Amino acid sequence: MNKPLIGAFLAALLLGAGIAPAVAAESAQAQESATETAPAAKAVTFAGTVALSNCSGSVVRSPDSAPTDPALVLSNGHCLETGFPGPGEVLVDRPSTRTFTLLNASGTGVGTLKASKIAYGTMTDTDLSLYELTSTYQQIEDSYGIQALELETAHPVAGTAITVASGYWKRTYSCDIDGFVHQLKEGRWTWKESVRYTPECQTIGGTSGSPVIDDATGKVVAVNNTGNESGQECTDNNPCEVDENGNVTVREGINYAQQTYNMVPCIGTGNKIDLDREGCGLPKP
Repeated sequence: MNKPLIGAFLAALLLGAGIAPAVAAESAQAQESATETAPAAKAVTFAGTVALSNCSGSVVRSPDSAPTDPALVLSNGHCLETGFPGPGEVLVDRPSTRTFTLLNASGTGVGTLKASKIAYGTMTDTDLSLYELTSTYQQIEDSYGIQALELETAHPVAGTAITVASGYWKRTYSCDIDGFVHQLKEGRWTWKESVRYTPECQTIGGTSGSPVIDDATGKVVAVNNTGNESGQECTDNNPCEVDENGNVTVREGINYAQQTYNMVPCIGTGNKIDLDREGCGLPKP
């Protein structure tokens, strides 16, 4: 996974100890190379992205979210401050006081947002977290002039030009959606219908939770979460692809994201997560 950096440092210290999945922080040279990727489309900026203590994220809204609704922050399940959820574990409505640094279009931090709870979090079938904030969308816009990123409601399409916008690194990665993976297996976890990037998106540790933005529409189509680092098969930090017939493919150096269109129907009135709503595709506890 493009892991939280705190986990990365522990991994470096405990190398070979068989600890839970963690990605070592990339070398300065690798980080520098990220800046050499193709520039993002002009419509895609850092506005609405956030930096967590060890990951990236974004303030997001569904098409039906109201200005007076408490705002939501999207990130990865493996970025939760409570640790990695185990296979089959789903967190709903857990109190949280986590803070997020809100970025403007140029990537400058303009304010601090605070969570009231973990509205949803899991690493089963997908790898995402949604935090409910103490601020509404209107309050954020009034205070900082920044609007939330809108979640796309339709399945993304292969060949779409995308930008991964990391609030942690204040860097963008531009490429296309290469295709979709029936099952992506990494260590103990399995994710379904993951987005596979073309090779240009060389995301690194700390980009976990970054919004994947459709360059043409500016809408969020996925959340960045992992990549195969060293060519191993289905191990921590080395996810493998499994097709409908059980055939395994390893793509060293390729990175992935989790689709978000199927969580939009789970966001009900007042931005409350309702896993029983029609069309909701998120796992239940």
